[in-house]
Amino acid sequence: MNVAGKIVSILSEEGVDTVFGIPGEQIMPLYEALSKSDINHVLTRHEQASAHAADGYARSSGKIGVCITTASPGALNTTMAVATAYKDNLPVLILTGDNELKYRGSDHFQTTPQFEILEKITQASYNPLNGTEAMYVLRASIYELKNFPKGPIHINLAKDVLLETEFDDFDLCYLCDDDLSNISKAQEVIDKSENPLLILGAGAIGQSKEITELIEKYQIPVTTTFHGKGVVSEENPLNLGLCGIRANPQSKYAFENADCIIGLGIKASERTLPEIPDNFIHVNINRDVLRGDYPIHGKVEDFLSEIKFSKVNWIGEILENDDSYHLEGLDSDGKPQAAIKRILNKFKDNIVASDAGSHTTWTTLLKKSNKPRQLLFSGAMAPMGYGLPAAIGASIATDEKIIVINGDGDFQMNLQELATLKENDLDVIVFILNNSEYGIIRQWQESFYSMEPYQIKLNNPDFVKLSSSYGIDAVRVDNLKDLELLLSKDLVGPLVVEVTVESEDIPLP
Repeated sequence: MNVAGKIVSILSEEGVDTVFGIPGEQIMPLYEALSKSDINHVLTRHEQASAHAADGYARSSGKIGVCITTASPGALNTTMAVATAYKDNLPVLILTGDNELKYRGSDHFQTTPQFEILEKITQASYNPLNGTEAMYVLRASIYELKNFPKGPIHINLAKDVLLETEFDDFDLCYLCDDDLSNISKAQEVIDKSENPLLILGAGAIGQSKEITELIEKYQIPVTTTFHGKGVVSEENPLNLGLCGIRANPQSKYAFENADCIIGLGIKASERTLPEIPDNFIHVNINRDVLRGDYPIHGKVEDFLSEIKFSKVNWIGEILENDDSYHLEGLDSDGKPQAAIKRILNKFKDNIVASDAGSHTTWTTLLKKSNKPRQLLFSGAMAPMGYGLPAAIGASIATDEKIIVINGDGDFQMNLQELATLKENDLDVIVFILNNSEYGIIRQWQESFYSMEPYQIKLNNPDFVKLSSSYGIDAVRVDNLKDLELLLSKDLVGPLVVEVTVESEDIPLP
C-alpha cells in the first residue's frame, strides 16, 4: 500500500464517510485510492464550492468536513472558503495535491507556494516531506479536529510523497494543554454575583442539555452569538436572543446590567462584545481568542463540571424590557423580509443556509432556533456564494431537507453547483430573493457616502430557465399571495424558487 492508500484507509478508520472535491493531476494517487474505498466522494464544479460544502457538512453535523483538491489552481481556488471556515473555527480538513518535492520553490508548471498561502488561513498547515511525516500529521490533524476544533487544518501532499510505499504509521496519544488555573478566581466572582449572564457560542453546542438544565435550575439568563443560536431553545424565556450588534432591548439591558458575564465557547469578537466588561469569564478551547481578566483555556463541559452556581432572581427585571426590534414591512407585498418571514414560518424546524447580503440580516433576525445547527451562515467572513454549496454539504451530512435563502447576486457566485445538487438528487430548496441589485452595497453607498447608486444594478438571467437547464424544477413568484400558495404545498427538492422583491434597506445596528 502506498501513502495515498493509507491516507484513505485512515480517513475511513476515523469515521470519514464523505469527502468533497475535484480530481486533478497531482492529487490523482489519492483519487485512485478513493475509487477503491467505501468513502462517498461528492464531485463539485468548483473548488471553492468543495470547501464550502465541507464547511456546511461540518457546521450542520459537528463532524469533520473533508475537502480534496489538486495543486495550485485547485488549491488556491479554495482560499475564500478555507478562510470562511477559519474565521468561524470549523473542523475542516483540506488535502491538496502538489508537484513533486524537487519542484518546490521553482517556476515549474502549476507550482506556487500554496502551503505558505494556506498557512495564513488555517489552524495549522503541514507540508510533509515523506510518507512517515504524512502519516504523523494526518493522525495529529484528525485528533485535533475531533477534540479541539479551532479551525481548518491543511495538509499539502506532493505527488511523489503520495506514491511512497515505505513509511511508518503512528498511534498518537495526546494530552490536552488546558489551563483551568483561573477556575478558583472565576468561582469567587460568580459567588459574589447577583446578576450573572451567560453568552453562548458555537463552542457550547455540545452542552445544550446540560446548559438548559443549569439555567432553568438557577434561573440564569442567557444570550447567544449568531453561531450559538439554538444551544438553548429560543422559545425558552431565559434565552434573551442575540447579543452584540443585533442585541434586542432585553439582551442589551442584561449585558449592560450584569455583574458577571460568562462567555462559553465564544470568540468575543467586536460583533459579540462591543467592549470587554468587568468580571468577564471567558471559556474557550482556543487560547488565542481568550480575553478579559478570567481566561479559562479548556472545554465548556470541563468548566461547567468545576463551577458551582446559586439561584438568582433578576430575569423578571430583564423581561420588563420590550424584546422586539419593531421590524417593519413583515406583511408588505414586495418586501424581502415579508417573503423571508413566510419561508421561515413554513420551514421553522428545518436547517436554513443563508448566504451574504441584506437577506442574511432578515434571516438571522427572524429565524428562531429550537436546537443548535439550524442556521448555517458565515458570520465572520461572509463571502458571497456560500449558501448553495454549504446546503449541499449539510444535506449530505444530515439527510434532511435543507432550505437556502439567497439573493440574486450571491446565488450567481456559485450557481454552477446546481449541477452537484441535481447529480446527487438532494432535498434542497433554494429561494432566490431577486431585487436585481447588490442591495446592501447600495444602502452603504447612499447612507455613508451620499452616493448615487453605482455599479450595483444586475441584469440577471432568467433563473427559472437557468435552473431548468440543469434539470431542476423551478418556479417564479411575484407576490406574497402566490408565495403563500406555493408554501402551502408539500415542496420537495431539488427545487429553485425565484421570489421577486423590491429594493429594501436593512435595519442598521
